[in-house]
Amino acid sequence: MTAVNTPSPTTLGVIGLGSMGMGAARSALRRGLTTWGCDPNPTARETFGQAGGRAVLHPAELAPHCDVVLVLVVNAAQTETVLFGDNGLVPGLRRGSVVIASATVDPALPAQWEARLAEHGILLIDGPVSGGARKAAEGQMTVMASGSDAAFAAADAALQAIAGKVYRLGDRAGVGSTVKMVNQHLAGVHIATACEAMALGIKAGADPRQLYEVICNSAGMSWMFENRVPHILDGDYTPLSAVNIFVKDLGIVLDAARAMKFPLPLAAAAHQLYLATAAMGLGGQDDAAVVKYYAALAGLELPSAAPGAGGSAA
Repeated sequence: MTAVNTPSPTTLGVIGLGSMGMGAARSALRRGLTTWGCDPNPTARETFGQAGGRAVLHPAELAPHCDVVLVLVVNAAQTETVLFGDNGLVPGLRRGSVVIASATVDPALPAQWEARLAEHGILLIDGPVSGGARKAAEGQMTVMASGSDAAFAAADAALQAIAGKVYRLGDRAGVGSTVKMVNQHLAGVHIATACEAMALGIKAGADPRQLYEVICNSAGMSWMFENRVPHILDGDYTPLSAVNIFVKDLGIVLDAARAMKFPLPLAAAAHQLYLATAAMGLGGQDDAAVVKYYAALAGLELPSAAPGAGGSAA
């Protein structure tokens, strides 16, 4: 009788239990994967533990237990610390395990991480994600991924547990981050434009809710308009994606374009709007708070938060 080799169940680690990381980790749990989570925030760890996950403080604590580790932190510096810093992943990960690096970073960096991890027999998928907190919670994120066939084969179960769409964009790290860079260019410009347009309409006397409904059913609608303007209408600027994220992400876009001597006038203008909003002390608020920059310039009264809501129109 011929023995059949069945793959062992995947154990997933998620580094960064923020709005998207928590959603991805809990989606993996729902789909039957043993899942570890890691975050410096004790509340996040407690929340994940109550959901049935195994929560730890340091990446090194989950490394020996996981076949695949999703790194969903804020930036490149945090990614490097998670991988190679004190209490990082690398010493404890087994050979053949896979890291999915999902922060938005300079596209030149993932190839460097891929080479360093390969020295330890660890595979890398350059896998930035999109979809926001809601898609993450539903297990329906879009993953813009590039890496070796071996990495994709080893990470398949984990990717299927957290994503609705996985785009394989190439066999080398860096391509995924290039595509994410283009996505962030568009997203950043669209959010800033949505805020500008809503401020214009309010200044001209249009009812903001009627304006939103009409635009959502007209040619001017974008996904970001549809998704972010309700934050303005509700006066709720609880950060699902903060202003400071686009200060960083459009900075990455502009730096990469500058290195190629490629002009991006629209991205540069949008970046200045996020910088101006952050300079007002609003960098930690939802990125729809760019509308407050326009409100301050024009003396507009924005919709107020409902009693008990988490946001503020201030």
